Parts: sequence; structure tokens; C-alpha cells
Amino acid sequence: MKKAILLLFVGIAMFLGGMAGYVYLLEQENEQTGMTNEDANIQVIRGKYLALAGNCAACHTLRGGAAYAGGRAVETPFGRVYSSNLTADAKTGLGNWNADDFWRAMHHGKSKDGRLLYPAFPYPNYTRITRADSDALFAYLKTVPAVEQPNREHELRFPYDSQVMLALWRTLYFRPGTFQPQAGKSAEWNRGAYLVQGLGHCNACHTSRDPLGGANTHEDLDGGMMAMSSWYAPSLTASSGTGLGKWQKQDIVDLLKTGVSQRGAVFGPMAEVVYRSLQHLTDSDVQAIAEYLKSLPRSEPIAQFNPSLEGRQEMYRVMEQGAKLYKKHCADCHGENGNGKAPAYPPLAGNHTLTMRSAVNPIRMVLNGGFPPGTAGNPRPYGMPPFRSVLNDDEVAAVVTYIRNSWGNFAGPVRANEVDRFRSAPVN
Repeated sequence: MKKAILLLFVGIAMFLGGMAGYVYLLEQENEQTGMTNEDANIQVIRGKYLALAGNCAACHTLRGGAAYAGGRAVETPFGRVYSSNLTADAKTGLGNWNADDFWRAMHHGKSKDGRLLYPAFPYPNYTRITRADSDALFAYLKTVPAVEQPNREHELRFPYDSQVMLALWRTLYFRPGTFQPQAGKSAEWNRGAYLVQGLGHCNACHTSRDPLGGANTHEDLDGGMMAMSSWYAPSLTASSGTGLGKWQKQDIVDLLKTGVSQRGAVFGPMAEVVYRSLQHLTDSDVQAIAEYLKSLPRSEPIAQFNPSLEGRQEMYRVMEQGAKLYKKHCADCHGENGNGKAPAYPPLAGNHTLTMRSAVNPIRMVLNGGFPPGTAGNPRPYGMPPFRSVLNDDEVAAVVTYIRNSWGNFAGPVRANEVDRFRSAPVN
């Protein structure tokens, strides 16, 4: 028995060692030297645009702090990771880095000193950007005013604070490699795929993760619970039930560019993404993203609910209570038939964000209310008031159950204990 266990561990060690060697060879294959004839000023301007596309400031700027000076906490299931200083400061930022150092961080997930970076910095996505874009982004960051702000040590639980464990994670989940355009696809589609899979790092939120934090592929955008906040990122696939299948391309463009559309509005973490990043993209890039998202075929399973007779009777009671609450508190804006008054008041009928596996988003909206982002295309957004002090947990559960199962929507019931769980969650 002991011999069998020993052989098993030896086999696992040999496999992981082989995989680590394979990843090392991939890194050598993907090593590139920066070469550009681009005018320096144009390169910096393009780098600033790429920083907006990647929403770099969102993580690398502490609220109320200097731009790109780092220090913002990123919550993960394994502990807290603090973003690094990206300003031109020689002591604590990128002042002593060169373009090759920056490329290794973006493409290989390795710091200047060779230390492996934690994937809270989404290098599994950034590895796909081109060397020219990496150099342009670095050229822009070198122009950011220097701020001396030391980087904070991460607060990760054992054994996740180990470089050995991080190397193991990389062996299992990370393969460096720049984006390769797909033959047979349009230039617009490929541009959208490049932005979504790379700088946009959309699957950092819009996909489910295994217990070690690994995702399937860059194309997996079937939705999932966000590790860094108590929100559920919806499916972005072409599913007609829970994704974007019934959306027109223009609806997706409007949502990304302005935060509102005829189909819905963005709230929570996505509101910040639209405000800080997507509204600043060119119309052609937003169109390209929409083109790519509309092509994604996979779908998130629709929530299943097969109640017993007693369960159906309880459901009828809850639905009756929810209907009364909806008529009193919600119908004036969202309509008695759930059609809303878009884009000011999003429709609830056929709204895929209501029928996802998790009801966390509608629960949070009823409790806390919220506003879409104020954007150039929607400078004075309409908002929803909070009902946390008006409705108790049972009432919130009833009204959310009602909107998830009316006007053609179908999903499971919401329980009062689910509502209670999110009353104390951070608003954002």
C-alpha cells in the first residue's frame, strides 16, 4: 500500500514537472522583441486608449488616491491581493522597467525580478495582446506622473501565498500565446474577439471558476458568480434563454457604450466598467465586441424548478404576495405587464438577468437600488430607489420570485434566507 502511494506521488510529480517544462518551452517560443516604427507621440496616444480598453485604472487606482499608483484591494476566494504601482516612479513603480520587462509581465505573468504574478492581475487574458500593443501601453504608463507609493504585501491564506503553489496553478491553467485571428471570420469579428479575450478580460468575471480559480477557455462566457463581489455576472453567449440571443446587435452596442438599452441597463460592477472603460471606446470597437458576442454559441442552463404539490401551493401563495407588492412598489416604472419604459426603466419581461441560476442580482437591486453609469450617451440616468428599509426579507423574496416567474419568465423561488445573506453585503 505504501509503495503504491509513493508511486502515485512520484507519478504526479513527474507529470507536473513535465507540464512545467512544457509551459517553459511555450514561454521561450512566445518570447518576442519589441520593434516599432510608430511615432512616439502616436504610440503614447494609442497606449492611453488601450489602458482605457483594459480598464487598468479601475484596479490600479485606490479610491481617492493618485491615478495608477496601486494599492486597491482585490478580494479573491484565497485572500486579498493588492494592485501594484504603475506610475513612472523609479523606486515603487515602473520607472526602472523597460518594455521587455513589461512584456514579460503582460505575456508571461512574471515580474521584473522573475517573481510569478498572481492571476488577479489577468495575465491569462493579457498574454493574448500583441507585442506592439504591450509596448504602446507601456509607453503611455511611462508618461503617468511618478507617485512614490510602496506596493502592499498580499494577504493570502496558506498555501496560496506560496510561489510553488502558484507555479502549480500556472502549470494547470496558464498557456502563454498571442491572439491568432481566425481564418474565415471577418476583420470586425476578429477585432471583437481580440478585445474580449485579451485587454477586455471579460471572462475574468463572466465565467464560472473551479475551486482553484481556473476557467475553461477565453471563449467561456456562460456567466458565473464573481469572486471579487457578491454579484452574478450574466451569460454573454448567444443563448436565447439566458444570454444575448434575443438581443439585437444595436442593443448590445447601446448597453456597452451608454449603460442603457432597449433590453436593459447595467448596475453594480459593470456600471463601473462602462463608465471607466467601454464608453471611451470607438464606435467601431464597440461594434466589433457586439459582433463577436452575438456569435458565441454556448448557453447557461436555465434555472430548473420542479416543485412538489406542497411546493406548488407555497409558490402560489408567494406569487400572490409578490404580485401585490409589485403593483404597489414597482408597476409605476416597470409597468403592470413588466415591459418597462426603456431605456429609462428597464423591461422585466424576458429579461435574462432575472432568470439566471442565482437570484443575487435582483435581490441586490431590490435591497439597494442603484443607477446606471452617467455616460456621454446617457448623462442623467434614471435610478431605482432602495427598498431595504421598506420590505422585510420575506417580502423581498416574494417580489423577486414574482418577477422571476411572470410575463414569460421562469425560474425557481427565492427564499428569505437568501435575501438576509445579501443585506450585509457591500453595496458595490
